Amino acid sequence: MNKAFLDYYRCPERYADFQALNDGADGRHLGYFRFGGHLCYGASTVAEGAAAASDSLPDVLSGVEIGGSTCFLPFNLTDVITNLRQERYVTRIGRASAFKRLTRSAYYLARPCLTVPVRRHLQRLWLKGWDSKPFPRWPVDRTVDQLFEFVMTLSLKARKTLRIPFIWFWPEGKKSCAIVTHDVETGAGLKFCDTLMDIDDSFGIKSSFQLIPGARYTVSTDTLEAIRGRGFEINVHDFKHDGRLFEELTQFQEQARQINAHTEKFDSKGFRSGSLYRNLDWYGAFRFSYDMSVPNVGHLDPQPGGCCTVMPFYIGEILELPLTTIQDYSLFNILNVYSIALWEQQIDVIRRHHGLISFNVHPDYLKTPRERGTYEALLRSLASLRSEADVWIPLPKEVDTWWRQRSQMSMVPDGGNWRIEGAGAEHATVAYASLVGNDIVYSTD
Repeated sequence: MNKAFLDYYRCPERYADFQALNDGADGRHLGYFRFGGHLCYGASTVAEGAAAASDSLPDVLSGVEIGGSTCFLPFNLTDVITNLRQERYVTRIGRASAFKRLTRSAYYLARPCLTVPVRRHLQRLWLKGWDSKPFPRWPVDRTVDQLFEFVMTLSLKARKTLRIPFIWFWPEGKKSCAIVTHDVETGAGLKFCDTLMDIDDSFGIKSSFQLIPGARYTVSTDTLEAIRGRGFEINVHDFKHDGRLFEELTQFQEQARQINAHTEKFDSKGFRSGSLYRNLDWYGAFRFSYDMSVPNVGHLDPQPGGCCTVMPFYIGEILELPLTTIQDYSLFNILNVYSIALWEQQIDVIRRHHGLISFNVHPDYLKTPRERGTYEALLRSLASLRSEADVWIPLPKEVDTWWRQRSQMSMVPDGGNWRIEGAGAEHATVAYASLVGNDIVYSTD
């Protein structure tokens, strides 16, 4: 019931005093509902959930009861958060219609022969109506984070306290975090990696390169050493990038074993699936430390959905670093936009709420001066945010290391204050959540 809240804030347990009213709500109430205006998906004990987010949704806030310092909620908080993060509100790709599976297979079979303009036309047809989807909310969805903040207000009110201490989200008190990643899709893209590293280095930014182990091009030892030797990171990118990784369980399990082997061969900690296809229920077969395959909002990706958070979270033992901004391919080829205005809009929302700003820019789609100029403008903006807005720009593996350390830290009383204990605590910061008007405001020591 309280695990998700404690994992998110890493606050002392006594401030996560929540219980589910009539715990044991069953599938009869499974669906969408609101909680103080915030969208939820799961089982409520006081209202029948709606089948679609666009329906008229019941608000179950009236079902809250406070007894002493305990908040009794009309749903299981961790279950609802997990349903949103792990996209249980959408149909899994493994259960997609036979027509969609056939269409996807045909597309990937023909893909090597398709020019970018043809692919762009087909993808626009596939994505038609993306901009009319009400949920997740485009261009950034913070449903999970807003729900945590609202529940934090209930804890403050129940305990009649002015502020609640927690472990700040990022090391050294950094205000937010940004990572830059590059999925390498073709042999031409692989050849461009040296130039792309030069571009990244010119702005003092190190990035990760996701390489396909089982098809399209050969990843040599020299390539791996050249990328790592310059201080960049290497991760595994799918296995064959044919859109079929999660199509059938037995085939997936075999490819997962080969992906795990290449994680060791590439000396990688992370993974991203091709085209962000995913089935999080199958992730137990993987042996990498972190994943980057779940979008915040998936409206412009082949698989719909989105994790509705701008913060890292765990899928079992795997840390998810969600992709929280639009990919370069979608920006250039689906929206036909060659400015960083949309990226800046997403950056602003995520940064103001102290989240993870993550990018995926492909070397394969930086072929023209216009595309490269747009990417360089993005890097220039990020470099400015690093110096002027205290944004941390690490490698993805460094985020993984920090988040795992933070997950094991604890807060202990220290006179009239608090201190943080655990590995890496010297980089951690005590923070406080306070209620100003109706809004949660964070501050740090």
